[in-house]
Amino acid sequence: MSYGGDAPTTPETARDQDWPCLRQFCVFMENQVGRLHELFRILERNQLRVVAMSVVDSADFSTVRLMVDDADRAREIFKLSNFTWFENNVLGVVLPDDPQPLVKVCLALMQAELNIHYTYPLIFRRQGRGTIAISLDDIDLATQIMKDRGLEIITENDLKDDDNYFL
Repeated sequence: MSYGGDAPTTPETARDQDWPCLRQFCVFMENQVGRLHELFRILERNQLRVVAMSVVDSADFSTVRLMVDDADRAREIFKLSNFTWFENNVLGVVLPDDPQPLVKVCLALMQAELNIHYTYPLIFRRQGRGTIAISLDDIDLATQIMKDRGLEIITENDLKDDDNYFL
């Protein structure tokens, strides 16, 4: 059985930096003095800018959810670190210029019967408007719903753009 013989193969992925979702790193760490500092020291020493962060705490350990401006580089750094981590996809949405921007986003997802697992803000603004990360059941459907409602999606390329404002 032949799989292409001597033909060279190149690794390809189903997405690129314009794929409409963001990669989030979940880092597990013990609740001890200095661990969060160590995490940020490693990231910033390697010229990575943290663009979103959320800490979920329990008595013995914490989970830090974070995004950086270069997910591929962060993955390589995490592989070399002593942190336990994994990555997953979340949707980045620019909050609309509306008196109730969060209601508008949540209503669109609720009407599509999509469950929101969690959400948190990004340290990123687009044209003066805030942005949020949303973890949910179906990112592809959520992306389509957001676009159909005229809501703007953030891509990983947006996080690298210095023309956007970082807090």
